[in-house]
Amino acid sequence: MAAEPRRAESGFPIAPQYGPEHPAPSLGVPGGYPFTRGIHPTMYTGRPWTMRQYAGFGTAAESNARYQRLIAAGTTGLSVAFDLPTQMGYDSDAPLAAGEVGKVGVAIDSIEDMRVLFEGIPLGEVSTSMTINAPAAPLLLLYQLVGEEQGVAAHRLTGTVQNDVLKEYIARGTYIFPPAPSLRLAADLFRYCAAELPQWNTISVSGYHMAEAGADPAQEIAFTLANGIAYVRTALAAGMDVDDFAPRLSFFFVARSTLLEEVAKFRAARRMWARIMREEFGARNPRSQLLRFHTQTAGVQLTAQQPEVNLVRVTVQALAAIFGGTQSLHTNSFDEAIALPTEKAARLALRTQQVLAYETDVTATVDPFAGSYAVEAMTDEVEAAALALMERVAELGGAVAAIEAGYQKTEIERTAYRVQQQTEAGERTVVGVNRFQQAVEEPYQPLRVDPAIEARQVRRLARLRAERDRLAVARALGALRRAGEGSENVLHPMKEALAARATVGEVCGALREVWGGYAPVERF
Repeated sequence: MAAEPRRAESGFPIAPQYGPEHPAPSLGVPGGYPFTRGIHPTMYTGRPWTMRQYAGFGTAAESNARYQRLIAAGTTGLSVAFDLPTQMGYDSDAPLAAGEVGKVGVAIDSIEDMRVLFEGIPLGEVSTSMTINAPAAPLLLLYQLVGEEQGVAAHRLTGTVQNDVLKEYIARGTYIFPPAPSLRLAADLFRYCAAELPQWNTISVSGYHMAEAGADPAQEIAFTLANGIAYVRTALAAGMDVDDFAPRLSFFFVARSTLLEEVAKFRAARRMWARIMREEFGARNPRSQLLRFHTQTAGVQLTAQQPEVNLVRVTVQALAAIFGGTQSLHTNSFDEAIALPTEKAARLALRTQQVLAYETDVTATVDPFAGSYAVEAMTDEVEAAALALMERVAELGGAVAAIEAGYQKTEIERTAYRVQQQTEAGERTVVGVNRFQQAVEEPYQPLRVDPAIEARQVRRLARLRAERDRLAVARALGALRRAGEGSENVLHPMKEALAARATVGEVCGALREVWGGYAPVERF
């Protein structure tokens, strides 16, 4: 009896052999619609992808020192990790922040912290990505204010703010406001940047966190593109022209160890988005049709057991992203399943990218997998599976309605549960975990965040509040509340409040008073 064919992560069977019976579609050329083969004609033959390293922990001063060392080691773009209170719009002295200050990222409470974070780093020359969502607007404005202090005009600032709050309701949970006002805030940021920061990427629609929560490749791109459609519709409803904001949209995906399917996923996502933008939204500018994306290797696939094996996993995952045509890449450190990465581990992760870019031939030719019977067939399969999921989201009334009904979250949880069952049953091999174990694990000294950081940060906030002009802060926060109640773009009064030394928590709190909070539902 013939063995059952292996199935892809997205559920379709993988044929033992592919050939002419799986013909490749008309692929077009790199840099040409529908961009299956890449968004640029030359891709990496001209220059490699941007090498970003996601970093941030403890205080702004400690994170600044890590950034300085990464730049010296050759990283070409910074990527800021914020601590949990900052992600949730709370100051470090808030009761809910207790025990979490500086733990999973850097604590940024005010313009003073942002100033220290980028001290000695020329913001007119470096590209900065900020992984921040619900409070994306105040963090971006703080970055702009620090740039202005450095004498850098806003139009010269380059980088990305994630600003993708919809996926927070699906996968991560670091939301502040209900979906509707959150979408309004995202649209306000689009409009503000179109006028003030024209080179800034205003959103990075993220499938990465859905994948980390358990989404398979088809779910990852389906729910991500559905969220992208919701953001485009929100911007259009706010009176913007699609070709005014769409060129600054970007995406964020995971790269797993299943290299062939991941390459197919990236190719499918690119052509799906090109068709959506041209056929559904009538985008005329070719740049509006491009799916530009950052990739991070799969943290969820790293293991605390035999952590040095993660170096191998990350290398395979990085290759999947590169062969898939990513624009920028973060490679995880091998010790991230244990704790925050040590400096040595972060440097090794960067060196992995540098070896791939400069010691191999992966940058010598554009789209080396083009025409592969296997990859082209898998691209069609992933696309078909993703389109079916997007149709279901549309039937539920779109991404926001589906989120409010709990659809995406439940589907991802089902997939995560199935994978866990397969791993525990031994049907899915995880090296070092359920096969090829080591009787005694070698000791490893992880990076520890000094718990005294929280007390120091609280003292900084107390000093800030004592020294600033309280009346100016109160007036600015009042103006922000009034903007939130009306239809004015809230980023303008928000910038004034932050310049007056209002804190991130106070700014978010002012809007909480107007817009309220959000509690998730479980319906499926």
